[in-house]
Amino acid sequence: MSDLKFSPETQMMGYGYKPSLSEGSIKCPVFQTSTFVFRTAEEGKAFFEIAYGKKEGEGKTPGLIYSRINNPDIEILEDRLKLWDKGEAAAVFASGMAAISTSLMTFVKPGDTILFSNPVYGGTHMFIHNILHTWGVNSIGFNATHSFEEICKMVENAGAAENLRMVYIETPANPSNDLIDVEMCRRLADKYGTTDKKVFVAVDNTYMGPLWAHPLTYGADLVLYSATKYIGGHSDLIAGAAVGNMEIIKAVKATRTFFGTIIDPHTSWLLLRSLETLKVRMEAAAANAARIADFLSQHPLVERIFYLGMIPQHKEKQRDILKRQYLSNGAMISFDIRGGEKEAFRFLNHLRHIKLAVSLGGTESLVEHPFSMTHADVPDDEKNSLGVTEKMIRLSVGTENVEDLIRDIEQALAAV
Repeated sequence: MSDLKFSPETQMMGYGYKPSLSEGSIKCPVFQTSTFVFRTAEEGKAFFEIAYGKKEGEGKTPGLIYSRINNPDIEILEDRLKLWDKGEAAAVFASGMAAISTSLMTFVKPGDTILFSNPVYGGTHMFIHNILHTWGVNSIGFNATHSFEEICKMVENAGAAENLRMVYIETPANPSNDLIDVEMCRRLADKYGTTDKKVFVAVDNTYMGPLWAHPLTYGADLVLYSATKYIGGHSDLIAGAAVGNMEIIKAVKATRTFFGTIIDPHTSWLLLRSLETLKVRMEAAAANAARIADFLSQHPLVERIFYLGMIPQHKEKQRDILKRQYLSNGAMISFDIRGGEKEAFRFLNHLRHIKLAVSLGGTESLVEHPFSMTHADVPDDEKNSLGVTEKMIRLSVGTENVEDLIRDIEQALAAV
């Protein structure tokens, strides 16, 4: 049996956990503890030497010390998360923004420049512009229409060729579903990197979860998630994750330890539960989304649809990225309703089942107004230039009966 290679969805049922160490319990218990007892003083010394990098240990992680550093639930969760993305290691956090901010702060310093894709999640946009800028980190934004050569020109015109430190992308973009080529970003990073200065590529893969896209295989150094979304999948927890090679994740975990952004044991246990059904949940949501997108595309009140399964023929670059980089069209749909904020709000206010709430990736369908909600902090002119307008509605499709969802959407559109 030891030579069998099981798929990730199979390994989610028990990888990294030994029932014999927990009284034979089929499921990993919640290790709800702040600290762990050392068998000897010498063992405690050795664990701290490994944890603080004073001594290389034979294992990948130090022994159990304190739940701000490690915990059995957390370690098992990290072991399983890395499997989907084919990474060497993973780190989990108290939220998606904790994963993003901790990872960025690990690798950038005052004077560095971040090259980032637009549009990007509103919280990330605020962190880059309102936090990193005040700490002396510069940024350059680009979007899916820009070519490799055009982005290089942006970097060089900004005088950032020597201090570019990270290419940070969110793909598919929230909420426009624009696609960014990860391989192109790797080329950008390598162009401006040197033997003394590595330029990292970080990808927020939240929209596709770990099931439908694997950015590490296309050259990314770090894959980031709001695990609140598809990984958690039940809208009952807040968490984040990062996946990469051993060296990168070790550095991120060191920052996490001293920022205190680690996840708690109970939330880790809930995520272990959620990972067992990740594949079936995401596939059911994607199947529903395809049906809903087809309905919306034929409705006279829908002016434009942003769905990966309906990229216009003339957008050849986007269609090529979809074919190369993704395994599904996903379960996120944005669309423009004819009119503006008034018509969008009327639609939102007349839905009977689909819930008006931010977040995404849950078993229930959620809908929101990006312009005034998740992307409220982004300047209006910037949003409009990226197609995130007052008429846009974002829909996270859940796992309900699809006919019920279509009827609910249809009657809300009729109210408009």
